[in-house]
Amino acid sequence: MNRRKKVKQILKKKAKKANDKLNPKKKPRYISKAERAKQEQEQEQEGNSESDTSS
Repeated sequence: MNRRKKVKQILKKKAKKANDKLNPKKKPRYISKAERAKQEQEQEQEGNSESDTSS
């Protein structure tokens, strides 16, 4: 019984991993607070440089 159960668990785990690879995640990747602040700062700098060149 235990041997059968163990084999069944292994096969189920493999099938689950294969299924997960076929169906990619729907949620966007998590971006940390520090990373968001960094991106925001870069966008502000780009906006400032664009307004300087157009004036």
